[in-house]
Amino acid sequence: MNENKGLIHIYCGDGKGKTTAALGLALRAAGAGKRVLLVQLLKGNPTSELESLALIPDIKVIRPEKSFGFTFNMTDEQKSELTDIHNRLLASAFDKMSAGNLDMLIIDEFFGAYNKKLVDTGTADRIVFEKAEHCELVLTGRDPQERFVSAADYVSEIKCVKHPYQQGITARKGIEY
Repeated sequence: MNENKGLIHIYCGDGKGKTTAALGLALRAAGAGKRVLLVQLLKGNPTSELESLALIPDIKVIRPEKSFGFTFNMTDEQKSELTDIHNRLLASAFDKMSAGNLDMLIIDEFFGAYNKKLVDTGTADRIVFEKAEHCELVLTGRDPQERFVSAADYVSEIKCVKHPYQQGITARKGIEY
């Protein structure tokens, strides 16, 4: 096997830590001098990791510039606007990957946006199934379709056994966001 060939990683499941695992891989890649692009879908609120990532020159982050909240609370107009934003982010990522400008592409909440039809599925499919050979691709989210699981080289399922939310503890800055 070609050691320079990029592989596909999936971090999925109902547990906390999918994004955290992907960010750990981004840190490792940047530490090795690799160029990383993190695309965040379904996330527009400020999160603490953005402050740290901004300090690392080899990691770039693109995401919606505003929060739309949870999908179950969005209007049809908000869903349409968010889909347009997602499509621009994915098109940009695909172009950068295809041009050889990335060593690692992470698409956070890929499966949530895909399954809720908040992305152009054709563009999303191209990123996965026409991935540039050199690029490592990392996808996160719940409920990946079997065809994505089959295409992946690594699949890690993070299962929720216990979570503070179950005891009424809300998200905490620096831990959950």
